Amino acid sequence: MTENVQAVVDKTNKSKRLLSIDALRGFDMFWILGAEGVFAALFLITGLSVFNVAAEQMLHTTWHGFTMYDLIFPLFILLSGVSLGLAAKPISLYSAVERKAKYRHAYKRLCLLVLLGIVYNHGWGTGIPADFGEIRYVSVLGRIGLAWFVAAMLVWHFKTKTQLYITAGIFFAYWFILAFASVGDFGGGNLGANFSINAWVDQTMLPGIRYQDSAVDPEGLLSNLGSIINCLIGVFIGRLMKSQKDISTVLLRNLLIIGFFTLSLGWLLDPVLPVNKTLWTPTFVLVTCGWSVLFLALFYWLIDMLNWQAWAKPFAIIGMNSIIIYLGTALVNWKYIVDSLFGGILTSLSDGWQALLAIVFLLLLQWLLLAWMYRNKIFIKV
Repeated sequence: MTENVQAVVDKTNKSKRLLSIDALRGFDMFWILGAEGVFAALFLITGLSVFNVAAEQMLHTTWHGFTMYDLIFPLFILLSGVSLGLAAKPISLYSAVERKAKYRHAYKRLCLLVLLGIVYNHGWGTGIPADFGEIRYVSVLGRIGLAWFVAAMLVWHFKTKTQLYITAGIFFAYWFILAFASVGDFGGGNLGANFSINAWVDQTMLPGIRYQDSAVDPEGLLSNLGSIINCLIGVFIGRLMKSQKDISTVLLRNLLIIGFFTLSLGWLLDPVLPVNKTLWTPTFVLVTCGWSVLFLALFYWLIDMLNWQAWAKPFAIIGMNSIIIYLGTALVNWKYIVDSLFGGILTSLSDGWQALLAIVFLLLLQWLLLAWMYRNKIFIKV
């Protein structure tokens, strides 16, 4: 009887922890489904400067610097690492058949995310028959796939201490490359928009086209080194959560310490190596990991410790099908659907209320689709 009760408790704790991670992933996705415009709309309605400041945080930085909108992508990558750290174990502990299945899944996931990323970028550029020189091969989904794949290989094949050494090695190696590697006019510490070493790598080695024909692609080749670190740090955080699951107050304290320390270190080093999302600099890694861990601590405290779950469920519903709804933002004309259903209401309103309710209706339609999928247990995983 005692064993059965303990099994139920363990299952419940696991479910809650997964809810907190799914809720944070859904909260992260919420802002790129259309919610990023809500503050600008509120500023139009109220004229309050606080909403204008918040609206500015919902825009990417032009080059050096950081806004909260810059956090969305790296937070998602770190959470994929957290899930890996919670669940993964050395590949040697699996049978030969299981190992083969694991490898097949990892390669399939990587290839599928790269392919879906191309689809998100609207595929073949000029249309089929394809002009392969007009395809943008790199993407947000492709970067997520690569970061997870590298992290999975390291988790499966190396001990934790070795993984730490490799993570530190990637961090300092990338810093060294940014600071000293040079080819002609490129690199050698130049972190400008046109002549960084990343720009040379993308212009020389990246097939197809770059984002908006820019000098360096924001999902370019060399900056993958930075995003891999985000995922690996997520792995270590996941392991910490797993090892300290029975001492929640200690875990919360450690998450807060790690978050504040990493965030502070990133900004302390900013004068030496600027925080930059496009280049995904090591300082950008530190700042985004710091914020990500602090958000994770907040969600862990609210959901796992205080057991406040009702508010988190709508976000968790988004998080359970995050990849498919992300694809939907590019492949479905949600604005057309909103205008078709609610256009009469919207056009009768002032500009501010029209902008705000258009966002509300857009989010509601997407959420209802996800809620229907959740209710019918349709979870599209990659």
